[in-house]
Amino acid sequence: MATVVFTQNLKRHVECPAETVIGATVRAVLDAVFAANPRLRGYVLDDQGTLRHHMMVFVDGEPITDRRDLSDPVRDASEVYVMQALSGGC
Repeated sequence: MATVVFTQNLKRHVECPAETVIGATVRAVLDAVFAANPRLRGYVLDDQGTLRHHMMVFVDGEPITDRRDLSDPVRDASEVYVMQALSGGC
């Protein structure tokens, strides 16, 4: 089963502990997490079900390429990291 981890910055807005779930794609793993935590979905995906512009998802250290359908493959032992893109200045 894949492990899905959310960064501390996202945890400031909604409770989202790391979870271990079953799924062969990023969409499947995230849907499994959202089934247990529906409020989290709105922070990660927009109303069309695509990844919000300010969100990043990494599978095994590599950024996903399909931000719309979330079809990137996930292995049983994968680590999926969901984080907000942050910016700042001086």
